[in-house]
Amino acid sequence: MLHKRLNKRLNKHSNKSVLGSILLIATFSMVVLFNTSMLQADSALPIATVYKSPTCGCCGKWISHLEANGFKVTAKNSNNLASIKQQLGIQPQLQSCHTAQIGNYIVEGHVPAADIKRMLAEQPDIDGLAVPGMPMGSPGMEGARKDNYDVLAIKKGNNPKVFNSY
Repeated sequence: MLHKRLNKRLNKHSNKSVLGSILLIATFSMVVLFNTSMLQADSALPIATVYKSPTCGCCGKWISHLEANGFKVTAKNSNNLASIKQQLGIQPQLQSCHTAQIGNYIVEGHVPAADIKRMLAEQPDIDGLAVPGMPMGSPGMEGARKDNYDVLAIKKGNNPKVFNSY
């Protein structure tokens, strides 16, 4: 009789242990699958070709920001960025210190990586994104002060539209 009661208790605890183990394994598997899919999504990002001045420190910080967010970056130093910006059709009032080509889009200035990823995912009918000037607090321009700024969607022949605000 004692033997039957003992076996019943052991089976009861054993079933809870098995169920707990199954739940633990299932949770772990979901975490691994989620992280793997995030890595695969980032590996599908197009290469960012960044045109910048060889002496610009904030451009290097912006490149580091892109890399920290999963982008592979090819930096191209140039002493004649004005001609590159002109070839790409970036209006003077939209210009900043660096220009990037990412996929089929132009990215001008200190645009956050999250906005670039959103643009790439949504594929809007625009030429690209721009953050005119060099607002403090934008990626690559971190410091004691944080300015409000807009990320603008740009398209030749149209007025820029606000894509995101910070």
